[in-house]
Amino acid sequence: MIPLPSGVRVWIAVGHTDMRRGMNSLALLVQEALKRDPHGGDLYVFRGKSGKLIKILWHDGLGMSLYAKRLERGRFVWPSMSGEAVTIGVGQLGYLLEGIDWRAPQYTWRPQAAG
Repeated sequence: MIPLPSGVRVWIAVGHTDMRRGMNSLALLVQEALKRDPHGGDLYVFRGKSGKLIKILWHDGLGMSLYAKRLERGRFVWPSMSGEAVTIGVGQLGYLLEGIDWRAPQYTWRPQAAG
């Protein structure tokens, strides 16, 4: 997981993005399409058309980073809302990166008794 400082916001770009885009092209997309500052310290998450690949753009104050993750099975759960971007919490980003439905995570098992 990316070591994130407290108070960082995570923005999901709604729809799909051309995954051939690199760091500079995605930063320009954040600035022009999302109307946000790509150097402000927030994370921006983009998903490809197939749903198996995401890229995360983050400026930590020292430099720009681009992270990518591809799922071998399944697809990343993505919002189907209209608009440009949706904000989620850091915990929800953890679910997203694990391929779990971040909108309504469910425990699969819980102990009934201690000991």
